[in-house]
Amino acid sequence: MIKKYYSNGKLLITGEYLVLDGALSLAVPTQFGQSLTVETIDEPKLIWKSINDKGAIWFEDEFNLQNEISRFTRNDNNISKRLIEILFAAKQLNPHFLSSNIGYKVSTKLDFPQFWGLGSSSTLINNIAQWADVDAYQLLEQTFGGSGYDIACAQHDLPITYQLKNKFLDEILNQVQDGNKIIVNEVDFYPNFKDHLYFVHLNKKQNSRKEIAQYNSIKNNIVLAVSEINDITSKVITCSSLEDFEYLITSHEQIISKIIKQEPIKELLFNDYKGAIKSLGAWGGDFILATGNKDSMDYFRLKGYNTIIPYHDMALN
Repeated sequence: MIKKYYSNGKLLITGEYLVLDGALSLAVPTQFGQSLTVETIDEPKLIWKSINDKGAIWFEDEFNLQNEISRFTRNDNNISKRLIEILFAAKQLNPHFLSSNIGYKVSTKLDFPQFWGLGSSSTLINNIAQWADVDAYQLLEQTFGGSGYDIACAQHDLPITYQLKNKFLDEILNQVQDGNKIIVNEVDFYPNFKDHLYFVHLNKKQNSRKEIAQYNSIKNNIVLAVSEINDITSKVITCSSLEDFEYLITSHEQIISKIIKQEPIKELLFNDYKGAIKSLGAWGGDFILATGNKDSMDYFRLKGYNTIIPYHDMALN
């Protein structure tokens, strides 16, 4: 028997960092994702193979299912250790997972380069959660951590708003929400100026877990910032002019800059660029969003940033 699972990649358009504290955030699933194929075999072992976007094997290992899927492993390979941790967490959530005498040949396949930061981890978590028949948000919480917006993108084919319920902030901001801890809604985000939106990769992958830890150590007085980001997210979704959109994302950059005590990426690297620029997700790496046209993208190419993807070639809508 062969089963196949698939999860979409992600980009966080608004609400980076503050999404962890209940800010209303806009995220888009991407056309690039990751698949996971599972084939049952007679031997009680797990044969794992991971394939990159070029079709090359970047990781492979074999595990004895009778004694290796445990919290402790003697394997010196860090990737193997992390995989075992994820599978063990899935088994904790569903004791029937990997409990029979059969084994599995598993292969994963990425649609995008790992260094792009589109969710190689979150798509893997969501795929394993589907295979193990467990809640992907719980699996994420027990392994990588984070807000979970990337799991929501993995599971949706349209742009979404994502919000973590924060009882303390709800009371201060007079927000009334339902009883769910996570609130996900598909939204109509089809900007008529999307031909002027481009995603530019900064040639650097950011460590989200490290950035989250840093944010949690320095954040202070975020109530007003959360309220402001909520307002910006709502306006971005309904925005009808490029000029207004540029004003909104520039304002967003200034708010986050004050919270995390970092210069906006435009001031840091692209201060003479004529369009607007916004960081997406953890600041300092992965993709940024830039407004402009085909000709203005030469500005980034001349600076050595050659991975430039138009909005309509990235977003899954």
